[in-house]
Amino acid sequence: MRNPCPGSSSPHGRTGRPRSAAADAAILAATRDALVDLGWSKLTMGDVSARAGVAKTTLYRRWAGKNELVVDAVAELFDALELPDRGSLEADIEHVVLQFAQLLRRPEARTALMAVVAESTRDEALRDRIRSAIVDRQKRLVVLGRERAQARGELPHEEDESVAAHSTDLIFDVIAGTVVHRALVSAEPVDEVWVSTFTALLMHGLQGA
Repeated sequence: MRNPCPGSSSPHGRTGRPRSAAADAAILAATRDALVDLGWSKLTMGDVSARAGVAKTTLYRRWAGKNELVVDAVAELFDALELPDRGSLEADIEHVVLQFAQLLRRPEARTALMAVVAESTRDEALRDRIRSAIVDRQKRLVVLGRERAQARGELPHEEDESVAAHSTDLIFDVIAGTVVHRALVSAEPVDEVWVSTFTALLMHGLQGA
């Protein structure tokens, strides 16, 4: 998970002045900018501290190193994704897919995500951090969407929690994996026509039609 919120102890167990939300935001934004300009291999904590206008010691009080910092910089972008109630499961899915695709069009999101995913193939700890800070947190959108759909009668309720968790994982993997591949690997447009077709296919599977 991301580091403690302002006012809590640091990830290394230190105590002291409350953390500044403004400083955190500046550091994470500077990290994303530096990734776009420098790439993963050339990015250093010194680059980030200079861009954010803070001392390197400030960074290390919050993050143990570059891997943790970059993952949190990516996670902050994905935390902005929302799932407003559009009245139907199909409309909810279409909205979040378009929102996700729009996020991936931003250079800082695209560069940062590709960088951490590539690096994680060689770093198990980084892979675990991506899972906890990004993947597990974003599954909240799937859980919310399914709960709304079940309340509307669009999807059946699942009494078995393990089955429900498996379904959540599968739905998330299908949506996130397909959109990332389309936008970042194939470099094809994720427009309203494509999203409508993709959502219809997903709905067919979800509803067992």
